Amino acid sequence: MKRILVVVDMQKDFIDGSLGTAEAQAIVPAAAEKIRGFDGDIFVTYDTHFENYLDTAEGKKLPVEHCIKGTDGWRLDVNIAEALEGKAYTAVEKNTFGSVELPQLIKEAAGDEEFSVELIGLCTDICVVSNALVIKANFPEVPVSVDAACCAGVTPAAHDAALATMKSCQIDIIEEG
Repeated sequence: MKRILVVVDMQKDFIDGSLGTAEAQAIVPAAAEKIRGFDGDIFVTYDTHFENYLDTAEGKKLPVEHCIKGTDGWRLDVNIAEALEGKAYTAVEKNTFGSVELPQLIKEAAGDEEFSVELIGLCTDICVVSNALVIKANFPEVPVSVDAACCAGVTPAAHDAALATMKSCQIDIIEEG
């Protein structure tokens, strides 16, 4: 079975930048290790905004500039970038929480093979859950999982709530230990 890993928005602004948290910083080593040890196709999403971010619908509800394309905060965390060195991966820029392009890219990568999808990244309660649900909606018979130890939410409570939501939607949650 073909294995697919989706690394969601492991960008500097979500780790130690304008929207960074201690919880996000804490998962970086586990996420980097997961990437280094992964054998399969890897997709890396980039939350991507532009100079007009504050004028967008999202910017009006979350008026914190982040992940402006080309800025340092838009780039991957250095540890994640190092883990990806030497690995082939597909970068997927998205300007909203879930990528509508990602399922088609996954289908193309899988071809006629059976496959499974695992997600890791940030933020559990926004972009991880959005992408997991988009993938599960497109591939209802495909095993989809999220590694809880490689994800962090805006808050620990929001992280736990998102994991519960995904579990309710038949997405497997990989627990620590």
